[in-house]
Amino acid sequence: MEVTGADVLLMLRPNGGWAIRDNDYSTAIFPECEPVSEADFLAGFDSYPQWKANKDAEELAAKESAQAKLQALGLTAEDIKALLS
Repeated sequence: MEVTGADVLLMLRPNGGWAIRDNDYSTAIFPECEPVSEADFLAGFDSYPQWKANKDAEELAAKESAQAKLQALGLTAEDIKALLS
């Protein structure tokens, strides 16, 4: 997995308020959020893969839970799509 500077900042400041070019900390700006230290930024490259795996697992679990609740009510995902369109 190739981790980018934007990936790291998304992990550390998920609500945005930052911008970065390439993977260069010196290009990062934080006009609308608390700045990230360079040490935290660099450490983020190592911790991002596990954070991303956890995030993906949480999203999958939430989706599976919602589908189980729909099935318990006798509804399918297609039923919900039909209601929303």
